[in-house]
Amino acid sequence: MHYKLTNLLEHIDALALNNPSSCYQDEAGQHSYNELYQKSNQLAAYLQTLNLQTKAPIMIYSDQSFMTVVTMLAAVKAGHAYIPVDVHSPNERVLQIEEIAQPAMILAIQELAFTVQTKVLSPTELQQATFYQATALDSTQSVQGDQNFYIIFTSGTTGVPKGVQISHNNLLSYVNWMLNDFDLPEHVSCLSQAPYSFDLSVMDLYPTLALGGQLKAIGQDITENFAQLFKVLSTLDLQEWVSTPSFVELCLLDKNFQQANYPNLCHFLFCGEELTNSTAKTLLQRFPEARIFNTYGPTEACVAVTAIEITPTIVANYSRLPIGFAKGDTNITAVDEHGTPSCAGELLISGPSVSKGYLNNSAKTQQVFFKQDEQQAYRTGDLGKISADGNIFYRGRTDFQVKLHGYRIELEDIDQNLVSLAPIDQAITVPRYDTNHKVTQLISYVVLNQPLTDPNTALKKLLAANVMDYMIPQRIEVRTSLPKTANGKIDRKTLMAEVNRHA
Repeated sequence: MHYKLTNLLEHIDALALNNPSSCYQDEAGQHSYNELYQKSNQLAAYLQTLNLQTKAPIMIYSDQSFMTVVTMLAAVKAGHAYIPVDVHSPNERVLQIEEIAQPAMILAIQELAFTVQTKVLSPTELQQATFYQATALDSTQSVQGDQNFYIIFTSGTTGVPKGVQISHNNLLSYVNWMLNDFDLPEHVSCLSQAPYSFDLSVMDLYPTLALGGQLKAIGQDITENFAQLFKVLSTLDLQEWVSTPSFVELCLLDKNFQQANYPNLCHFLFCGEELTNSTAKTLLQRFPEARIFNTYGPTEACVAVTAIEITPTIVANYSRLPIGFAKGDTNITAVDEHGTPSCAGELLISGPSVSKGYLNNSAKTQQVFFKQDEQQAYRTGDLGKISADGNIFYRGRTDFQVKLHGYRIELEDIDQNLVSLAPIDQAITVPRYDTNHKVTQLISYVVLNQPLTDPNTALKKLLAANVMDYMIPQRIEVRTSLPKTANGKIDRKTLMAEVNRHA
């Protein structure tokens, strides 16, 4: 079946109206499509009575519950982009986002434990508003076309978050690609684990709803309790798995995480960080009947813009896996450090899913967004190599590049070579600076899958077979686990702060 959706809200509403089947399962139980339709429409109608500033965004203090999805859809139906801010966010970050975004309102799925300037609809008031029926929703006001659908705040290099504006048209380009190119089953049962403040969540949320499927949500309280996580996962009867590679690596620690216990799991989709060869190889062994897709894309281009199915042949041929081919409506090129087109260099993305820019931040927008062949384009800051057939290989970040003793070194290059070593499951490398902000040492942190005698020496010796001498870290330290960001990625910044605390 070929999909060409032109209005995402209308498509989901058409599926949801009078549909008793479940669209969402959370800790409170099952929730039907009809419930999603009724509650989101009634809450949207209520929001339209509040005389909010036209098209001003609405911040949602969100968790992994059905109510969050109802509220997000209601905001868009009422004519406002939503800004999902996770309840586990530091208070200071929430306040920073509020200051930058100047939202029309904050809808609190859970109680705010701190004071904000914006008017807040409390959890109780929000629940009551989902039963509002005094006036009908005016759907002519709903978000459409190039109007903002959602705004997700990402970390900024200066420590101040940036709000990436994603329009209805941006999202449509992405969802149509997902529905047409990944062979997902109709009425798919999909894991919903990524917080809604992380754009990876869009990969499970909207394609699943557009297919009339069911989202199986697990919150942070479950993901942080390994025993409970492994117990719950096996009960979800999943067909599709969406996560970062780091999250599936955690799940692979459970020997029961294999096809026999997940008989219907047929699709793995990964994004957000690099999928390693060793993780892909283990997955192919554990889930021989499933298809594994590696995808890549920045938040600024709406979740993902490249994909490739990872097969045993791909794993055998590439020690570092490709991130795949650009989606059909998107152009990806590389430029060298002088801005000259090249087969290797910084990746530039142009196409209909590229954001219009950062909310209320014209300076940052002008730095990285531009027009290319009349399409919106984005300078990613990601380094890549593009083969003659269009297959793209990720090679790290321009901002993870350091100089040590005059040598230019990509930290992620060291990480990848460490992870390719048999004893290592996870690795991250950070620089140590002197008082002049000059790199004096590289320190790697690793998680092992087997005990080693004198791991620092043993691992350096193994690494020396693959990298130049100047790329070998001065110290390789073993940890039982590595810190993660709220989005499930290995947290390089935390380890950098730890290493440089006394620098």
